[in-house]
Amino acid sequence: MFVNDCLNVNEKGHLTIGGCDTVELAKEYGTPLYILDENTIRNTCRSYVSSFQKFYNGNGMPLYASKALSCKELCRIANEENIGLDVVSGGEIYTAVQAGFPMEKTHFHGNNKTAQEISFAIDSKVGKFVVDNLYELELLNSIAKEKNVVVNISLRIKPGVDAHTHNFIRTGQIDSKFGFALETGEAFEAVKKALSYENLSLTELHCHIGSQIFDIDPFVTAAEIMVTFMGKIKNELDVTISELNLGGGFGIMYTSDDEPVPYENYMEKVSVAVKAKSAEFGLPVPYIYIEPGRSIVGEAGITLYTVGGRKEIPDIRTYVSIDGGMPDNVRYALYQSAYTVVNASKADKEPDELVTVAGKCCETGDLIQEHTKVANVEVGDTLAVLSTGAYNYSMASNYNRIPRPAMIMVKDGKSRVIIKRESYEDLVRNDV
Repeated sequence: MFVNDCLNVNEKGHLTIGGCDTVELAKEYGTPLYILDENTIRNTCRSYVSSFQKFYNGNGMPLYASKALSCKELCRIANEENIGLDVVSGGEIYTAVQAGFPMEKTHFHGNNKTAQEISFAIDSKVGKFVVDNLYELELLNSIAKEKNVVVNISLRIKPGVDAHTHNFIRTGQIDSKFGFALETGEAFEAVKKALSYENLSLTELHCHIGSQIFDIDPFVTAAEIMVTFMGKIKNELDVTISELNLGGGFGIMYTSDDEPVPYENYMEKVSVAVKAKSAEFGLPVPYIYIEPGRSIVGEAGITLYTVGGRKEIPDIRTYVSIDGGMPDNVRYALYQSAYTVVNASKADKEPDELVTVAGKCCETGDLIQEHTKVANVEVGDTLAVLSTGAYNYSMASNYNRIPRPAMIMVKDGKSRVIIKRESYEDLVRNDV
């Protein structure tokens, strides 16, 4: 019935997550409310780690793509589950440092890292810079030289693979703001340039073909292209690149129409391709990184709202108004992202009416879902939107001066706050 095993229905007919009654959680912590199930997150991390053991003899590491959800508690869990971090800003680096994360296990991404961010990252002992462009190569080398250090780098390569996903989240093709293109020879020139800098050590190549992908074949194709490029570098420059980062983008279940590929299946098929291509070019099998983000936290999270009103427009639609909206989940407004909506107060009842879930902002497009089936909704009911662990809190705003919700972690029937609810005072803290 639900997208994740952490969800269930109790004897009251209420939706539960991690053994906790969501209606009671809404009363205790208020709404809107983000909720994460700790066991789901940890189990997914462990499945990735075990797949590396099984298919790569442990010769690799998953990196949690923290842009999906960056907070201290997720950094702590990543460390405890023996995975690294993919960070994309000074703020994400700062969060990891404050959480006590071992920074040598971090990769720093971004197509326009500022000089201040680069300096802060070097001082914070970030493990690797994923370099996006020639200007960044020069700037990074210059700052590293000033600090008298040599930094490890990766080059982000566009393998030219179309991952058949939404245009806004497709990043592996030639027309992308990210990385160096293979087709034009740009990537090979970037390799030669990187090797010429004294304060940079090129140890890795990186690619990322998109997000929310359900087909394994594009990943396999991208891996083959990348190892072939590593072979070209070896043959023409006599340089062996020892590490390969294949990015993330693994799809999750938002609705019953989604059919995610088991992560182990992906790891198995890609490992076969990497090993075969390495043998073909006489290369040692590279140390492999992947960057799951959404797939670690997405299905582990839900968002709760309280229904404040109904507005029935005959023969057109029924609006159900909630106490949140696009400030805490902007993805429908951006991408028309599909979600499963459940009446948590009547989770034992069959979805029997079509409603449009409307947010409270002064914005016509402030909708969470349109024409979605939900069990009869009444004022005061608790609505749950499923699979909101990724890219909801991380993209949240204070539009209309609405404070960001709290986030709680649940585990085995117990709950705790991991991010406090913002107050009105927080909203004006930086006003002068």
